[in-house]
Amino acid sequence: MARQSTRAQAPRVKEILAALRRTYPDAHCELEYSNPLELLIATILSAQCTDKRVNQVTRTLFQKYRSAADYARAPLSELEQAIRTTGFYKNKARNIQACCRALVERHGGQVPRTMEELTALEGVGRKTANVVLGNAFGLNEGIVVDTHVRRVARRLGLTRQKNPEKIEQELMQLVPRELWTQFSHWLIWHGRRRCTARKPDCEHCELRELCPSAGNATVD
Repeated sequence: MARQSTRAQAPRVKEILAALRRTYPDAHCELEYSNPLELLIATILSAQCTDKRVNQVTRTLFQKYRSAADYARAPLSELEQAIRTTGFYKNKARNIQACCRALVERHGGQVPRTMEELTALEGVGRKTANVVLGNAFGLNEGIVVDTHVRRVARRLGLTRQKNPEKIEQELMQLVPRELWTQFSHWLIWHGRRRCTARKPDCEHCELRELCPSAGNATVD
């Protein structure tokens, strides 16, 4: 079956957005940060790691490294050990250091505010850039597509795509731009609290009446 057109989807999408707003009125980024650099580092660390674990690591990390220059000049082995428990720590440490060196050399140590400049940094793709732009700067440049957004959007029938960038493009056509960042939070919260990967709680789901996968959530 072909995916419904944006116009055909509009009434159901409006209901989905209203239900998500009612269910998660306080949804927000659950990574802890106090400035754009901290959010950028935390988001890089969050790849294949829980926000809870990242927050445990960054409470100490952010006290030790306070600027892009601090990360850029840190001994790589020291940085690796500081983030070891987030997994894939060698790659993450290299990416963080290369990213921060670029921030120092090209941006005066500041985190840039454009998608193009952010995605030019080492280890920063659209997902990370969208997190930073939407939460640190309040700019709705795209929709964060992590594992939760991918799963929930597919189960809701909002997309049939599997590629994150294609999913993002389809969701951006369905959701009003001013809600892009908040929509990401809503789907992430729903994916963590209700529409989990292995045992989705369809019985108590607030979106049950709007979900084509309710009771048979085999789509991942």
